[in-house]
Amino acid sequence: MSKSTPPVPEERLRDADRSQATILIAARDEFSEHGLGGARMDRIAERAGLNKRLIYYYFEDKERLFQAVLEQTYHHIREEEDKLNLVHLKPEVALRRLVEFTWQYYLDHPEFLTLLNSANLHKARHLAQSDRARELNSPLVHMLQDIIERGQADGSFRGGVDPVQLYVSIAGLSYFYLSNNHTLSAIFGRDLMAPKALNERLSHMCDVILGYVLRS
Repeated sequence: MSKSTPPVPEERLRDADRSQATILIAARDEFSEHGLGGARMDRIAERAGLNKRLIYYYFEDKERLFQAVLEQTYHHIREEEDKLNLVHLKPEVALRRLVEFTWQYYLDHPEFLTLLNSANLHKARHLAQSDRARELNSPLVHMLQDIIERGQADGSFRGGVDPVQLYVSIAGLSYFYLSNNHTLSAIFGRDLMAPKALNERLSHMCDVILGYVLRS
């Protein structure tokens, strides 16, 4: 019986990439449901359908795996933002589109919010140790700076707008509403996740952000 031909290096690399991608998806779901403290490597391995030793081989421990999940999470949202081609839109349209995208992304990816909650619970030490996370988010700041400068150049935006502060406001207006919707709905006696309420919130956020940057 002839021996089977061993896989070529390219095939092994593809297998490794697939395994790591599968692990990251499983870990994302586990961390988003249970947080870093409550997550279990056994459950991640079960979700991924892979041997637990393989997870340790690629990611060393739960802390490094959590960091990798956060990096992948930021990579995905930045990748989706890049598809908007905001640099080719008029400044006001680009900014409105970014607000709309951020809102919809948070609605479509609730795991993004829960992962950020978990990261903040641990004082973001995993992100602080990640050069990749900073590299991933740097283009966002440059993109917003470009939008602001174009708006100032054509006379539609006022001066003194900081791109980081602006993005924190865009993200915060969406994040706080969605992450606290249960308490806010209970306190105010309104279903803040009803379709009408969600549409009203998006309209309000666009008015707030554009009202801040537009020259009166």
